[in-house]
Amino acid sequence: MTNRTKNKTDYDPKYISGQEIRQKGPAVRPKDAATLIIVREDDISPRILLGRRAQGHKFMPNKFVFPGGRVDPGDSRITPHRDLHPDVLARLSEGCTPSKARALALAAIRETFEEAGLLIGQKSDDPITTRSAHWRPFMEHGVRPALDNLHFIARAITPPYRSRRFDARFFMTSSDAIQGDLHDTTKASGELLELHWFTLPEAMELELPNITRMVLGEVERRLATPVTHREPGPFVRFRHGKPIRGVV
Repeated sequence: MTNRTKNKTDYDPKYISGQEIRQKGPAVRPKDAATLIIVREDDISPRILLGRRAQGHKFMPNKFVFPGGRVDPGDSRITPHRDLHPDVLARLSEGCTPSKARALALAAIRETFEEAGLLIGQKSDDPITTRSAHWRPFMEHGVRPALDNLHFIARAITPPYRSRRFDARFFMTSSDAIQGDLHDTTKASGELLELHWFTLPEAMELELPNITRMVLGEVERRLATPVTHREPGPFVRFRHGKPIRGVV
């Protein structure tokens, strides 16, 4: 890895837009969120799915991001086709219950369908019935979400000076887990614009949030040297207004 790439993937909180700054009052409590990085390795170079947030969004407008969003109560009521790898479940469950850990992973899959129109899971003759309005469109396609191929690669908590805060867990999986055409985004909600499969060098040149840039560095590391589900990833949080990078 070149020095230029290292610099590009270091976490740097210097960018703050006026829309994101909390003007007064105590720090907002972060909401649980999950993000999914899908990797295609069917070409000369790996490609990652990213989309641009619309200008009207109050959180990270115009930035290219991975599909993802906050956890919904319905995520804890879905039974996956296959469970998380035991090592992933153990790492995710540090500081929360196994049920919440699964909900985080399921949220990443649900949000990927909502924002990119892609189904991560297995075809099933025994589809799940659910009362969740957020999950019903996914289940209509006869696919049950599967968690066994998800790698837990990073975690980040939005800085306390932001008006919107998230405690985000980042998952990574192969495009082989997609049911259907990986180019078909017609079922997407439209929340992410310009959805495209980018090579890592192409992605690094986009207008990215700092945390997305850091996570891309972790993706690059894992693709260069395949690691097990037990391998820790970076965990960025803040103390006294300063970023602290640990592992999770």
